[in-house]
Amino acid sequence: MSSSKQALARAASSAEAAPGSTPGAARGARGRGAPADADSWRSRLYRWDMKASPYAFVAPFFLLFGAFSLVPLLYTAWYSLHNVQLSALDHQTWAGLDNYRNLLSSDFFWNALKNTFSIGVISTVPQLLAALALAHLLNYKLRGSTVWRVVMLTPYATSVAAATLVFTLLYSWDGGMVNWFLDFFGVGPVNWRESDWGSQFAVSSIVIWRWTGYNALIYLAAMQAIPADLYESAAIDGANRWQQFRHVTIPQLRPTILFTVVVSTIGATQLFGEPLLFGGVSGSKGGSEHQYQTLGLYMYDQGWIIGNLGKASAIAWSMFLILLIIAAVNLLLTRRLRKSQ
Repeated sequence: MSSSKQALARAASSAEAAPGSTPGAARGARGRGAPADADSWRSRLYRWDMKASPYAFVAPFFLLFGAFSLVPLLYTAWYSLHNVQLSALDHQTWAGLDNYRNLLSSDFFWNALKNTFSIGVISTVPQLLAALALAHLLNYKLRGSTVWRVVMLTPYATSVAAATLVFTLLYSWDGGMVNWFLDFFGVGPVNWRESDWGSQFAVSSIVIWRWTGYNALIYLAAMQAIPADLYESAAIDGANRWQQFRHVTIPQLRPTILFTVVVSTIGATQLFGEPLLFGGVSGSKGGSEHQYQTLGLYMYDQGWIIGNLGKASAIAWSMFLILLIIAAVNLLLTRRLRKSQ
């Protein structure tokens, strides 16, 4: 009898605890469902954040690039197909490819292209060789190595105007230190502004002075990433420091050297400030006989001095095409270098 009463009591208690039987049970069921909804909302927010955050982080760059690089580039391409004068921007006439045809038939354009190439070679080759030698010296444990590295960056931190002003005084015809040094060895003074190769050498020396330290630090960083085991193996085989530099350092630095060559070539193609300030009054012309007028100076002269914006835009796009060719050559060399390695 007692056992049957206990069974009835357990059945009644289980019926009271069943879902939906009482308001308390319903409240418990709702309480159990709330965390699941919150977790699903948080998981959706997390997935949305993981997908959208990368685009939000890179969006400022693309906005600034579009506003200050892409739009002017396209607008310059539009101007290069028109006859546009600086004094009458609202009056444009369609010219098609006439501006480009005029460039190809212009002696001034080919002279500027030749000067750009020659100044680029004169400034790039000694600059990179000196940077490689300085990086090799700084790669050894020297006293005050941090100080020397800061000193190497000092010319790069100097403004173009200040550096060019100092070099203009050094290359002065009357009283310049360079001519005084040449006279000390019995060599006559050189008119650095008016001579052909002399003016290009003077402009190139400014570029060499400003960028050698920068490239040296790039080479130094690449040298410090070379595994020490390679040098130890070369030393065990009897290689001296010069042989280690030739057969270990240089092969390991090939990608970095290629990078600095391409960057220096692009900088030489866009050379503008140094020859403009070095020439003084005739700076935009690249000298009295255009002996050191680069493509950048030629574009500036046509656009802002003469006022022919259509032709200046065509020069700008010609420089852009040259840079694309340089980039394509860089890509081909990089692929061959990877295959050889």
